[in-house]
Amino acid sequence: MEKAKENVHQHKGILGNKTELYFAMLCGVFLVAAFLIEKFSALPNWVSLTGYCVSYFFGGYFITIEASKKIIKGGFDIDFLMIAAAAGAAYIGSWAEGSLLLFLFSLGHALEHFAMNKAKKSIEALNDLSPKTALVKKEGRLKEIAINELKIGDVIVVKPNTKIAADGVIISGSSSINQAPITGESIPVDKTFITSTNNLPEFTQIDKKHIVFTGTINGDSNLEVLVLKLSKDSSVSRLIKMVSEVETQKSPTQRLTKKFEKWYVPIVIIVVFLLCFAYLVIDESFNNSLYRAITVLVAASPCALAISTPSAVLSGIARAAQKGVLIKGGKALEDLGEITTMAFDKTGTLTEGKPKLTNVIPINNFDEKELIRIVLEVESLSNHPLAKAIAKDIETKYKVEAQNKAVNVNAIQGKGIQAQYNGDSVFIGNVKLMEDKGIMVVEAITNKMKDLLDVGQTVMIVAYRSEIIGLISVMDLPRETAAKTLQQLKDIGIKHMVMLTGDHQNVGDAIAKQIGLTEAKGNLLPEDKVSEVKKLINDYGKIAMVGDGVNDAPAMALSTVSIAMGAAGSDVALETADVALMSDKIENLPYLIGLSRQSKRIIKQNIFISLGVVAVLVPVTILGLTNIGLAVAFHEGSTIVVVLNALRLLRYDLN
Repeated sequence: MEKAKENVHQHKGILGNKTELYFAMLCGVFLVAAFLIEKFSALPNWVSLTGYCVSYFFGGYFITIEASKKIIKGGFDIDFLMIAAAAGAAYIGSWAEGSLLLFLFSLGHALEHFAMNKAKKSIEALNDLSPKTALVKKEGRLKEIAINELKIGDVIVVKPNTKIAADGVIISGSSSINQAPITGESIPVDKTFITSTNNLPEFTQIDKKHIVFTGTINGDSNLEVLVLKLSKDSSVSRLIKMVSEVETQKSPTQRLTKKFEKWYVPIVIIVVFLLCFAYLVIDESFNNSLYRAITVLVAASPCALAISTPSAVLSGIARAAQKGVLIKGGKALEDLGEITTMAFDKTGTLTEGKPKLTNVIPINNFDEKELIRIVLEVESLSNHPLAKAIAKDIETKYKVEAQNKAVNVNAIQGKGIQAQYNGDSVFIGNVKLMEDKGIMVVEAITNKMKDLLDVGQTVMIVAYRSEIIGLISVMDLPRETAAKTLQQLKDIGIKHMVMLTGDHQNVGDAIAKQIGLTEAKGNLLPEDKVSEVKKLINDYGKIAMVGDGVNDAPAMALSTVSIAMGAAGSDVALETADVALMSDKIENLPYLIGLSRQSKRIIKQNIFISLGVVAVLVPVTILGLTNIGLAVAFHEGSTIVVVLNALRLLRYDLN
């Protein structure tokens, strides 16, 4: 991570973070211009030579800076060899080859370094979750202060429809809290005040209906919250810490190349240096020895190796982009091909992310149309998110509109809603509400409710004129394409698929059964999801995590490859993720896995080709069995083969 940041800093020039990329492109432009002038015009040689020199400048500028800094520290790597090879090519008059070497190598470097700037954005996006200030209540007055000035024991006032500024316990007021930014729950949760703050237990031991988290969103009521955690210890801060710890890792091929460089580069440097003095041992002139050394340097420069991975990665990324998938670098592209285990968030990933009306069930032969009318009239006057969803779905599904026949609508926190309809009382809510109003809930109704609850639905009783007249239920429904997509993933070898959700276990089990998942784990907070991902990694090695919310960010960051749903995903999930399904189509996952596997195969082929040519060419040039022209031809040929092989990915399609 530090090296990535250092490199980003190093390559920020007059054109900003894209300076190195622009320099690489200019290198290519002057290379092409000089080559065309040299081959197809009658202009003097100095014109094309000037073009090649300018190309050398732009292509070698940043590579030379890096190589120089490493040389000062006593290190030599492929950067140094590329510069030396380009200089050697220029010395023997192969300017076009030297420029091409620098262009391809500098382009790969530029794209790699440019991608590193993404690393910081997830942290910044997470910080945006938390409000910057809080309203603190002291001696009956409100004072706005920065959240990092909050102390444990302060009382903050949270106004309607605003973010909560601290982790704490509600001491006054009741409201519905949108906890999706932290827990991923699809439906707002009713919260109410705690009756006594004396001898409070640990934060995690307090009843969840009394506690609130930083960054969650208040509903329509004022709340007073007793601060129990400092800003640095809040839920959001934990998320930031989790993401920071595991955010960036080198790809497997990068690590392999680095190990190879460590031994290969010094050996090449020593061999080339010694060959300069071969005339002392064998019967040849100094110029002949120098010529041989430069030929070996050109032959040994690992140009094909240097671009073998970047060319395949870029082709794979470009092909994925055509399908509406953003892949953020080679690590994800390589690792995805080895994945056999995937973890999924539920809300917004496997499901639509919005509660939908699923059932309107009349009881005791009550007229269905009248039941629908009563529910619509009452729910349409409520500001509760669930009520709004029910009213909207009734209007859409049954083609009816509210006629403002209900009056005196009153929300009863944690229980439901009551109103007057045609002069009589209507109650819509849970069993507790019915019991409080003296309305008997018979066993047949509780059994019917249990059947709906067991399949993951949220159920409400409707009572009118002191009698139960029906049941209504809502549910966050699976995406239409989820079941088919999961089956395709199984078909291509994804053996283990697990759902991780903040919703109730029954909800998770019900969704899993509908779409073909074998395992679901519910009631998970962000840290619980991280624990589950750790277990999966211990059991299966590499895993992919698919999510869409901020609450998924730590688990996604810990996973081998993190995949964010695009349009439905939060900025944090998108920035933290290695892969983003920009079109928000979960059905792109099988294609993505297939593309990754093909990319991995091509990367291995390219490395084999590049190392194979070097292994043959270097001994041949050392023994003087070939001339520079043939060495250049083989060297350049391997580079072209590697590039063409990588370009096959641009036509990849899932069979």
